[in-house]
Amino acid sequence: MKTRTIKSSITTAFLALLFAGVSYGQGGQNGQRGQEPPTVDEIFAQLDKDEDGKLAEKEVKGPLKDMFAEIDTNEDGFLSKEEIEKAPKPKGRKGKQ
Repeated sequence: MKTRTIKSSITTAFLALLFAGVSYGQGGQNGQRGQEPPTVDEIFAQLDKDEDGKLAEKEVKGPLKDMFAEIDTNEDGFLSKEEIEKAPKPKGRKGKQ
């Protein structure tokens, strides 16, 4: 159980980093980066290519694909919004202003 929680935390952190580039590229003036990780709806808008309301392993990439089995808690082969919402939120980084 503890290992699963740790893996879920790592996955969530990777998701935040994965989408940080999108926030950085869209948002800031003077080098400002987005402060908030993407919402579950934003993740689905970017990755749910067939718009069926769930993410198949073939639709995801990077760390999300690597940790797919750990996030897919009901083991149906898809990631639902609920499964992603239940993943622990990443902690704030040290030294952030």
